[in-house]
Amino acid sequence: MLQMNTFSITARCAQTNQFGVAVSTAVPGVGGLCPYAKAGVGAIASQSFVNPLIGINGLTYLEEGLSADEVLECVLEEDPVPELRQVAIVDSEGLSTAFTGEKSDTWKGHMTGENYAIAGNMLVGEETLQAMKDSFTASEDLSLSERLLQALEAGQAAGGDKRGKQSAALYVVDKQPYPIVNLRVDEHEDPVTELRRVYSVAEEQLFPFVQSLPTKENPGGTFNLEEQRKLGLLQDEE
Repeated sequence: MLQMNTFSITARCAQTNQFGVAVSTAVPGVGGLCPYAKAGVGAIASQSFVNPLIGINGLTYLEEGLSADEVLECVLEEDPVPELRQVAIVDSEGLSTAFTGEKSDTWKGHMTGENYAIAGNMLVGEETLQAMKDSFTASEDLSLSERLLQALEAGQAAGGDKRGKQSAALYVVDKQPYPIVNLRVDEHEDPVTELRRVYSVAEEQLFPFVQSLPTKENPGGTFNLEEQRKLGLLQDEE
């Protein structure tokens, strides 16, 4: 059983209805097991003694029309050891909920509000979550991915995981079945800082390409060779 002593923010953008999760921890590969989001449905973070089925099944329940509170009740009832779990959920209406099991490592806790749920365990203290909340609620004019990353940076600056730093991830969905942002730092001495560096590179080299990909409404996409060359995403032929 993998213990993800973690701090995360799960959120929805009220303007775009995008959903996403930003997360960091002191074990490798947090992006592979903790964040879950589906376009038009919601987002979930599963952490502490992580149970991926909470995220997988939880998204199914959200898609079936259950509220965040109802989904939390379902996934905890299905779990034989809910006292080991930590969960954060935001649904399609922006309703949020969170749960921190009594056997999660201290410091542990969560904060929720309209369109966001912030959770952490084995932290230096509550100041990590408070810094994340302050950052997120003060940045409504920015994109959801930028707001999530800034909140993660604020949490790290306030102390983060008391054991140290190792991995971080940012996952955001918009209108398609695939994410518009899916960035991971799986093993690094300063993963949140490295995630910012990777994000900056992706802004130039990846995100414009993602915007041109096929969609359900336009199966051919909007890919244009000349435009991609202008953006520096393709090399000129020799």
